[in-house]
Amino acid sequence: MTHIFYNVAHKMRSALATRVPGDGSGKVLDVNDWMARTTLEMLGQAGLGYSFDNFEEDSIDPYGESIKMFFPTIGPIVKFGFLVEQFSWIFSDAALLWLLSLIPSEDMRRMLKITDTMREHSQRIIDEKKAALKKGNDALKHAVGEGKDIMSICLKANTAAEDKEKMTDEEILAQTSTFILAGMDTTSNALSRILHLLAQNPSVQEKLRAEIVEAHGGAGSDANAAIPYDDLNKLPYLDAVCRETLRIHAPVVLAGRLAAKDMVLPLATPVRGNDGRVMHEVVVPKGAGVLLHYQGTNSAPELWGDDAHEWKPERWLAPLPQALDDARIPGVYSNLGFKFSQLEMKIVLSTLLPTFAFELSDKEITWNSAGVMYPTMGEESSKSEMLLKVKAL
Repeated sequence: MTHIFYNVAHKMRSALATRVPGDGSGKVLDVNDWMARTTLEMLGQAGLGYSFDNFEEDSIDPYGESIKMFFPTIGPIVKFGFLVEQFSWIFSDAALLWLLSLIPSEDMRRMLKITDTMREHSQRIIDEKKAALKKGNDALKHAVGEGKDIMSICLKANTAAEDKEKMTDEEILAQTSTFILAGMDTTSNALSRILHLLAQNPSVQEKLRAEIVEAHGGAGSDANAAIPYDDLNKLPYLDAVCRETLRIHAPVVLAGRLAAKDMVLPLATPVRGNDGRVMHEVVVPKGAGVLLHYQGTNSAPELWGDDAHEWKPERWLAPLPQALDDARIPGVYSNLGFKFSQLEMKIVLSTLLPTFAFELSDKEITWNSAGVMYPTMGEESSKSEMLLKVKAL
């Protein structure tokens, strides 16, 4: 999978090079859009064995566009979620979609069109993968993803499974779609945040660039060479920059969960209830909703020290506070796709920084929350974009 990511990153870098003057004067580009295109293509090739973007044109195919628009479109219609929750037990999927289509909302109609496009293209990919499987491994090896993408692996395992354990096409489609939707905005916006911070902190950017260039073999080495997987993950400052950014600027700051059983949660600090009693624990009954505040935990001075709210990659180059071990909280890379996302981020950064420098433009960048943190140019804008000056080195 590493070579798939490098191939995509190199194509993206080459495309950027055609848009940035070679004399070092630089050009202001929407870096957030480039990060979104890159992560979507990585997810497409590694997850679906499908290419969304050749980076030769400033547009992607309808399937890729529908994925990019999924979260921005779903925000305004979350209020209709209760309909799905209430009626999903009564109506079939087709009947439920028909019911939703009756809602007089332009956002809902747009969302239904997006899901139709995603379903249609995903089914076509599944059909093509099944046809390639019937032809044997050679057919898969010559396809995008070389038969090592997640969907191909799922289909292979599904073919060999007993009938009672087989997944339907709809289940496979749901799994792969969830993987891509969950991984795209989170990873691309995390990369955008890192590049924003590097533009704000030129000394950190230069230190990170020096580490990456040395790992490539020094100045003048082959820019197209890939840093081996093990060596890439041993770069301490690259790892520190990624970890610190995810700590203090997590792409997802809140998450809701339902308690699967009755639980008693101990409180780190006792609190006084409305009745005046001091509480040392909270009873969470089965079925209760719980809101997890990742950002609060990741920036708590009690755990991280007095500088908890500062972005300091160097903190990861020394032993972390004992309070973190005592708290037994998950690390900043703890989610189902963390290795996948971590590898994407490190490969993109190790590909870009030896070739380009990133500086702030004359416009202010504002970070906003809509489930996933995203950048806009100023507080008034709702368009997801991040303009930085990109200079060729």
